[in-house]
Amino acid sequence: MPGFRALLNDMIEPTRSAGLARLAAFVPLAGRAYRETRNEDRGPDDRSNVSMLAAYVRARLVTEEEVLRAVLARHSAAASEKFVQEVLWRTYWKGWLETRPIVWRHYLRDLDAAYASVARDADLARRLAEATEGRTGNAAFDAWSRELVATNYLHNHARMWFASIWIFTLQLPWELGADFFMQHLLCGDPASNTLSWRWVAGLQTKGKTYLATRENIRRYTGGRLDPGPHLAREAAAIEGPSYGPGSVPALDLEPQGDRTLLIVHDDDAAIESLPIHGLGVVASVGLLAVRGRSPQTVAPGVNAFARGAIADALVRAPRGDVETIVDFESASPADVEAAARVVIARARAEDAHVVAFPFAPVGPVRDAIAALTPLLVRDGLRVVEVGRIFDATVWPYATRGFFNLKEKIPRVLATLGIA
Repeated sequence: MPGFRALLNDMIEPTRSAGLARLAAFVPLAGRAYRETRNEDRGPDDRSNVSMLAAYVRARLVTEEEVLRAVLARHSAAASEKFVQEVLWRTYWKGWLETRPIVWRHYLRDLDAAYASVARDADLARRLAEATEGRTGNAAFDAWSRELVATNYLHNHARMWFASIWIFTLQLPWELGADFFMQHLLCGDPASNTLSWRWVAGLQTKGKTYLATRENIRRYTGGRLDPGPHLAREAAAIEGPSYGPGSVPALDLEPQGDRTLLIVHDDDAAIESLPIHGLGVVASVGLLAVRGRSPQTVAPGVNAFARGAIADALVRAPRGDVETIVDFESASPADVEAAARVVIARARAEDAHVVAFPFAPVGPVRDAIAALTPLLVRDGLRVVEVGRIFDATVWPYATRGFFNLKEKIPRVLATLGIA
């Protein structure tokens, strides 16, 4: 198998063709091999036991449905159960957050408060810098911190260990750790990232925390990493509000419109399978909202991957204009107005009456669309969002714990026609 550096070079090419090639290469390993070795963090030069598909799926250069179809065409449901569940965990997190968007708002609010504390507290600022620069003295944690910054990737098991040590051993605010991941992960996803950190902290499933142990880390890194004897011995859950589910959003699965300007973004770049046949798309442009992922500087590799995914989608979109990618700088009135002016000008140039976005779940792209929509409507444009039957099928089972979705997986797959 090729080393991780070679795989990373492939991932730096943010194209659908590269994602499909990676899927094809991994499918033979998605059954028993994945089930037995998936928890092993073998280090940055050997990721042959995991799919390395997360960045592609996060941008939907390759869709979850395509991944499931490919895997289940090769493996039985029993053999591929663990991998299928991993794919659906991502969709579950998105569906859970869709019914509780206030959780994302509270995270952003509390993140701002945490950075305000850093600005006031020299000791907190020092400890945060040590953690993000890999200078804590914990050999395992420091290795992961440096790997994340260098490669924009961490093994899923390492992410749990890292979060646990961040919260319970280093006693840093969990929001700052979640933001560190969002700054650097190519696959940084608002739902999966925020809710996974909440789960480790004991906020997501009340009272249930994740405690990293020296034995577990040494075992699943093959002795490569040792965090030393000074890890936290207990993980007391962080207190926080409870959030009941709201309603699952009604997705428009058959949008209609004449003379439509399609706005492509990096939450859904699989243009080929979007149900846009009822829209008379006369042109397509891009929308980049990466700066909304963090109040800090987002890593260049993360920004480049998102921009590249949009550019690749525009090559495949109806009359795609790769030269026009609207950069949503911030939610300030001036920046929103500037972004809206670009979209409106292109709509007028194409005599478009409708602006269509692929539906964006809770997160920065969703926030950008929400900010732009009133200005587009004010100018006389009708705004529609294009949903997917995959999300509409899975999200109703994501309002409670994952077990509710897990037991419905056969029904979900049957509804989608995946056997």
